[in-house]
Amino acid sequence: MSRELEPARIVRLEEGDDPRVVLLDQRRLPEEEVDVSCRSAAEVAAAIRDMVVRGAPAIGIAAAYGLGLAALRGEDIAEAERVLAASRPTAVNLPWALAQLRDDPTPARARGLHDDEVDRCRRMATHAAELVGRRPLTHCNAGGLATGGYGSAVGALRVAWERGLVERVLVDETRPLLQGARLTAWELEQLGIPHAVIADSAAAAMMAAGEVDSVVTGADRIAANGDTANKIGTYSLAVLAHHHRIPLYVVAPTSTVDLATPTGAAIPIEERDPGEITQRFAARNPAFDVTPAELIAAIVTEHGVHRPPFVQTLAA
Repeated sequence: MSRELEPARIVRLEEGDDPRVVLLDQRRLPEEEVDVSCRSAAEVAAAIRDMVVRGAPAIGIAAAYGLGLAALRGEDIAEAERVLAASRPTAVNLPWALAQLRDDPTPARARGLHDDEVDRCRRMATHAAELVGRRPLTHCNAGGLATGGYGSAVGALRVAWERGLVERVLVDETRPLLQGARLTAWELEQLGIPHAVIADSAAAAMMAAGEVDSVVTGADRIAANGDTANKIGTYSLAVLAHHHRIPLYVVAPTSTVDLATPTGAAIPIEERDPGEITQRFAARNPAFDVTPAELIAAIVTEHGVHRPPFVQTLAA
């Protein structure tokens, strides 16, 4: 029996005598479902930084709840916003969400933002479902865990599955933190969608063998020209897909579109602790890469399917 992850199970703000933001600890999945409670904006920021919660829309929602928590606890709102904004640099949803609450940092406004993001996911999933093909490949995690509920790219896959359009999904393991193998596979299992996890390095062979007919991902920031930052390895997939004449679709809410950033060259790329790669040797650990717009067949938002030239269609 399929099981949908409720938005409040992923992230919520509890009021009362001891207000707190409660997050499902994504570091512990799929083996354990454990909550982390944050009692200050700084603790929410630490949870975002440490990837208790991750995924561009989800960290925006968490930051909004963090600001609402700061208001409930009488914290300095400007300082709370500064601390939350500094927690992770690449996903534009985080500063976007904080800006949405700047004039109304209340729990009600934060919950409204959360509801709106879930609704956006449902709408974009409907738009994208017809595109994904019977044998899609997805990278990282763009399900309910990453979006606060329902999912962007995984939302599209679930709608396509419900309509009988998908045969099975291939899931990149997504090194170094295995968001695909741990989180996307777990969500697809919960939803009853047939899937198989593959090593990141197997994608090219799978494409060459005809095992993939589309690549479907989420995004962390989309520049005005359509250049898209997403989990490291997405650019590699885009190049491989282009070589094999396989379309790559990006599914993301408009909160991820940053029209103030002209191209991908201006997107800040977070570099994380090298210890996530190796504890012994020197390492580099960029968390994201930028896929050039010319390698993207379409960007799907809650408003519909946007095709090149993205500098026109995204702005419209």
